[in-house]
Amino acid sequence: MLLNRINFKFLIKSALLVGFISFNFSHAQEIINDDVVEVEQTKDTIVNKTRIKADGVAAVVGDFIILESDLDREIAQLKAQGADLKDVTRCELFGSLLESKLYAHQAIQDSIVVNELYIKSRTEQQIQGILAQTKGDMQGLLDFYKKDSEQALRDEMYEINKNGYLAQEMRTKVIGDIEVTPEEVRTFFNDIPVDERPIFGTELKLAQIVIIPEVTEESKQAVIDKLKGFKKDVEENGSSFTTKVLFYTEDSASKSTGGKYTLNRNQPRMVKEFRDVAFSLQEGEISEPFETDFGYHIILLEKIRGQEYDVRHILIRPELTQEAIQEAKDEIDKVRAKIVDGTLTFAEAAREFSDEKETKYEGGQMTNPVTQDFNFELTRMEPELYAQIQDLKDGEISEVIQDEDRVNRIKFKILTVTDRIDDHEADFAKDYLKIKELALQDKQVDAIAKWQKETIAETYVKVNGVYKDCDFKSNWLKK
Repeated sequence: MLLNRINFKFLIKSALLVGFISFNFSHAQEIINDDVVEVEQTKDTIVNKTRIKADGVAAVVGDFIILESDLDREIAQLKAQGADLKDVTRCELFGSLLESKLYAHQAIQDSIVVNELYIKSRTEQQIQGILAQTKGDMQGLLDFYKKDSEQALRDEMYEINKNGYLAQEMRTKVIGDIEVTPEEVRTFFNDIPVDERPIFGTELKLAQIVIIPEVTEESKQAVIDKLKGFKKDVEENGSSFTTKVLFYTEDSASKSTGGKYTLNRNQPRMVKEFRDVAFSLQEGEISEPFETDFGYHIILLEKIRGQEYDVRHILIRPELTQEAIQEAKDEIDKVRAKIVDGTLTFAEAAREFSDEKETKYEGGQMTNPVTQDFNFELTRMEPELYAQIQDLKDGEISEVIQDEDRVNRIKFKILTVTDRIDDHEADFAKDYLKIKELALQDKQVDAIAKWQKETIAETYVKVNGVYKDCDFKSNWLKK
């Protein structure tokens, strides 16, 4: 089926591109003959002879070699990420590996600029993340990845990250500007045989009302005073900012790296308030406490490198009092009672009482973050949300649910199902956005196929060993 072809190609490519940027670095990069050799292995006083298969070159694409172990490593990485590979052949995965190297090779030929500071920052974050899990055991890390020095590990991590970056940038260059017109969407849909049109699963429209406990001014001031104390201790007593991050920050995403982030003036990252403060500092300066939706921060600006700013920060969220929590719970109980007894509709109650700005003015209607419409397909719904609505009948109001998110450690909500669309064959009018996305993917697949055909013809490609017998979609064997 056409849709199966589209989904298979894109899912495998996406998964492999993610895998290439991973950091499993135990494989060698030198060219070794693909044969079986007898090696004498010595460890302490034990000597024995073992028959082993050398790590042979499976393929060469331009300036890149692919070792037999590279594919084994990528398969292991995909399985570790939870990918279901039972219906995917080794040849298909190897073809995707060839594609990645072709992207990276052509990116170099096209002089695509590598953001070296980004790659270095990513590499450093990876190292610090691993060390956080191994309690700072660098030697153990080197032994595990079979590296002689920390620099050798960093160099290989850098190269793998760089090549993954090049491959992604090249792929974006090939398909980034592709769009589909309404007429192309209609033609795509009409060209699908009636008996092959996709079946879309049951979809729900959901609405929610959220009540968030109010933080007291006393709690806010307590956090501000604590952060001011940290700032004073570092500036006047020489205390370590990084140590305070490890002990006190509530930003779990950056705690393992000592609160470090690299910001770029030309590439928005972090919320506006955070960026504005960071870009106003001088090197070595610590900001005054400031507020974002996530809580209160102080920032230390460590280094300015052109447009790049290396910062560390401490995040602390004000404590919630039991009184504030109980007041929020009591309020949402009252709101639910008014909806159940008919005093207010769910939409009216949402507009009047909900604290969630994103849904409040839509009568509580929730937007699917993936599709950007109001429909949630049951089989693709986040497990936590599914558990909260799975037993709801249309129009029924859920019991009060205590929940949390990245911003709020406690919030209360009620949910309802405002509409239900059962399993159905794709309908052009009802499912236009989904069909448009499939049409776009199909057009992108065609663009990639054309680009690959032209680029393979112009690039040195040699496939070795058992992979010569693969039936590749692209002409890697140049027959």
